[in-house]
Amino acid sequence: MEPAAPRMRVDKWLWQARFFKSRSLAAGCVTGGHLRVNGNRAAKASAAVGPGDVLTFPQGRLIRVVKIVALGTRRGPAPEAQALYEDLSPPDEQERKPVPPIARIEGNSRPTKRDRRKLDLDRRGPLE
Repeated sequence: MEPAAPRMRVDKWLWQARFFKSRSLAAGCVTGGHLRVNGNRAAKASAAVGPGDVLTFPQGRLIRVVKIVALGTRRGPAPEAQALYEDLSPPDEQERKPVPPIARIEGNSRPTKRDRRKLDLDRRGPLE
């Protein structure tokens, strides 16, 4: 009889891997039906995950697809958290494109209210 592979709660792993600021936010994503583990919707935040599992969930405007490489022991610094997963998400060119500041293009010191609206629209993208 071989020992069982190590497992961890999915909300705790998402928090340790720094995808969410708190475990409550991670649990809300899971219980809201937004997280898939290996293609199947996870119903509870206590769902067990381990190395080799693939998680799919929304983060901002992006859909993240990550493969769990290791389980963490603590919520450490970002380089330690990035070692816990392999990012399988396709790169989104529009997300990486920098938004030029409108006020500097026009030579003004501060953007107007209209300019701020344009900047916010560029950062968020068109309404869905």
